[in-house]
Amino acid sequence: MSSGRVSSRVGSITPSATLAITAKAKQLRAAGRPVIGFGAGEPDFATPDYIVEAAVAACRDPKNHKYSPAAGQPELKAAIADKTKRDSGLDVDPAQVVVTNGGKHAVYNAIAAIVDAGDDVLIPTPFWTTYPEPVRLAGGTPVFVETDISSGFKVSVDSLEAARTPRTKALIFVSPSNPSGAVYTAEEVTAIGRWAAGNDVWVLTDEIYEHLVYDDTTFASMPALVPEIADSCLVLNGVAKTYAMTGWRVGWAIAPADVAKSLGSLQSHQTSNVCNVAQAAALAAVSGDLSAVYEMRSHFDRRRQTMHQKLSAMSGVECLKPDGAFYAFPSFIGLLGRTIGGTTIASTLDLADVALEQANVAFVPGEAFGSPGYGRFSYALGDEDLAEGLDRFAALVAG
Repeated sequence: MSSGRVSSRVGSITPSATLAITAKAKQLRAAGRPVIGFGAGEPDFATPDYIVEAAVAACRDPKNHKYSPAAGQPELKAAIADKTKRDSGLDVDPAQVVVTNGGKHAVYNAIAAIVDAGDDVLIPTPFWTTYPEPVRLAGGTPVFVETDISSGFKVSVDSLEAARTPRTKALIFVSPSNPSGAVYTAEEVTAIGRWAAGNDVWVLTDEIYEHLVYDDTTFASMPALVPEIADSCLVLNGVAKTYAMTGWRVGWAIAPADVAKSLGSLQSHQTSNVCNVAQAAALAAVSGDLSAVYEMRSHFDRRRQTMHQKLSAMSGVECLKPDGAFYAFPSFIGLLGRTIGGTTIASTLDLADVALEQANVAFVPGEAFGSPGYGRFSYALGDEDLAEGLDRFAALVAG
């Protein structure tokens, strides 16, 4: 609630739990604690050299010292359109692309552009912590569509239809998923897209983990499979996860032409252009091949296997093998009610506190994602730290 000094809308925002956990882990490490953090939603690799070199060259070019178009550099917008065709099979015009200050900015602006006061927005659980907040800021109401480990953390057409009302304006859809690692099949994506098209429901599809899929799993882009939603779909993406560029802050939204124009107008008053040097780096990233991406993915895959094996071996813990992204989302429901580290565990909030204080292990409790009883463990950290942290956690819950 607002104190009166801050507007009620801004005062009601919940801080990002994932960033808070990561910050606390870093703070404790700086104080000398041997904390291993599983909270970070970012690759532990450096940005590939060829991307960095493109940014260095851009710094020296005086044209990048000036304002540029608010919706993005024309060269980058064209490259994003080409990359979208290459990776998703989706044809878009560069004019439909709006370059944003990171993926969160794309989410916020997309919601601001289509959600009015009183609108409902369907958000499957577990959800990325940022999704509900811009819905509330726009005056809309997040409507959570629950999933759990038994459904593979996926919604169905039936569950979406059960949640739909005359006020339903949009669905936020993400595959591969943060935090669950679930990936919808092409058939599932098609069914949901056709349901949305048939019920006049907008879709905001977050594709930022598109290249992080494992085994025989494949990524499927909803507007490519269901062309009839093209006029009521926004595709959200960015360079952060694919190219280890979280700090560069370059994302984008692909929208119908009229919505893209409005997004550009909004951004012209919010931030103006994204940093030109970061845009040059993003241009090198999306224009290049995917060899560096595949190399990083091979490391994530190895860590995924280790994490799944170690979590699954713990008594009271159930863990699906994630098919995408770089997170596992184990169920700790079997640990609730137990005494662990001298504390009776009533919730995964309690478990996270005990793990941090007694095992120096930081993870994000499921409450942050709308799924109490679970936890998110990122495997975007070094192999040795990952194994050591999970061994500490196993010893804690076993003791």
